Amino acid sequence: MTPSIANLLGIKYPLIIAPMFLVSDTKMVIEALKSGCTAAIPALNYRTQAELRTAIREIRSAQKGPIGINLIVNKSNMRLSKDLAVCLEEGIDFYITSLGSPKEVIEKAHKDGKLVFCDVVNAEYALKVEKLGADAVIAVNNEAGGHAGKLSMIEILNELKNSIHIPIISAGGIAEAADLNAALEAGASGVSVGTVFIASDEAPVSQEYKNALIEYGAKDIVMTTKLSGTPCTVIKTPYVEKTGTEPNWIEKTMNRYKGLKKLMKMILFVRGMKKLRSAAFDFTYKKVWCAGPSIEKIKEIRPIRVIIADLVRDLP
Repeated sequence: MTPSIANLLGIKYPLIIAPMFLVSDTKMVIEALKSGCTAAIPALNYRTQAELRTAIREIRSAQKGPIGINLIVNKSNMRLSKDLAVCLEEGIDFYITSLGSPKEVIEKAHKDGKLVFCDVVNAEYALKVEKLGADAVIAVNNEAGGHAGKLSMIEILNELKNSIHIPIISAGGIAEAADLNAALEAGASGVSVGTVFIASDEAPVSQEYKNALIEYGAKDIVMTTKLSGTPCTVIKTPYVEKTGTEPNWIEKTMNRYKGLKKLMKMILFVRGMKKLRSAAFDFTYKKVWCAGPSIEKIKEIRPIRVIIADLVRDLP
């Protein structure tokens, strides 16, 4: 039996509020810690390393408990080394790595006795990060919001249980207690929950974005590669329907050539992040909102503490 994430992190419940681009912030982490779980913030939610450092210190001064930071570890993230350096200096408790090799993060975090959890979508990658020394994997299934996998929750949990020997955190499709219980019963050591927390009082995004999670349903979630070059789930707003979800002919042509593919991915990433930022906070017709199909179960906007209490209500 692998240890519960609650035991690994020293928290009451095996629940992490997932790091969500633009959405996760200090308030979310503080509320999570107050409620017996924890949360992680993408380092890219802060424009500078100084802002990232200030945010970490704000959480530390407000509430005790483990703090997580999400790092994009592929080559398109030019900030990785500097962001990691700040996190190491500030004593971040656990790291969540995404979209690349976590080798550098694992090596440096382990020197400080800190934990590294790696996003994976299949057993092949899970085996690779286990060999690198990952402390747990986050099994991203096909119901995750943002960057989603291809396998269902049960499929990926079964595949990973038969392949690796480190804890598995289930990510995707969790919006209520029954979903969390199902993941734990299927063998997960914990869960990572994102979309439902966008519809929270504390989430810093626009009221229009929050309302969209109530107004739209699972049938309105589509996969696009136009935001970062990597498949990402968004709500099919009229703008997304009009602009489409596939790269245009110029982008497809550039992706055919090795020398241009990396450049194209960087261009897509920067442009896509600007679109998401504008849609999340500003009044714009270019509505591109990340979310998973679990929006089907979101009926109202609630405080984070209430959402957590509902999720863990059946746990001891």
